[in-house]
Amino acid sequence: MIKILFVCHGNICRSTMAESVMTNLIKQRKLENLFYINSAATSREEIGNPPHYGTVNKLRAVKIPLIPHRAVQMTAQDYIAYDYLIGMDTANIRNMTRIAGGDPDGKIYKLLTFANSGRDVADPWYTGDFDTTYTDITEGCTALLKYLLERM
Repeated sequence: MIKILFVCHGNICRSTMAESVMTNLIKQRKLENLFYINSAATSREEIGNPPHYGTVNKLRAVKIPLIPHRAVQMTAQDYIAYDYLIGMDTANIRNMTRIAGGDPDGKIYKLLTFANSGRDVADPWYTGDFDTTYTDITEGCTALLKYLLERM
């Protein structure tokens, strides 16, 4: 089973959206028994909070089921437990590496690198633009799943 942890700053916008989008892509292909998907934050600011209403509304609009979730913080143990730790932006990658105490096994990636882009996933916390975030996440998750299936 491949274990993937999506990570953003607060675990209420981007990483929870990625968790739901990736879970949906996997279910569409009937691959649920091959993957475990979760999400976490690099900060403690939103711990215990549900997904942001903008994430909830965007997923509802595109008919993707929201994975029930409460914000949690990534831990050093997560580095051991997961095969892929996927950050949404450069700051997330820096903080994830700090939390993990490095990346000796090469498990930490920025999501859009799988789509051959160095771009960060747009952060709707600042822009309110959940459409662009959804587009970025869908592009990244689709490319990530393709990458993983090619290696199975």
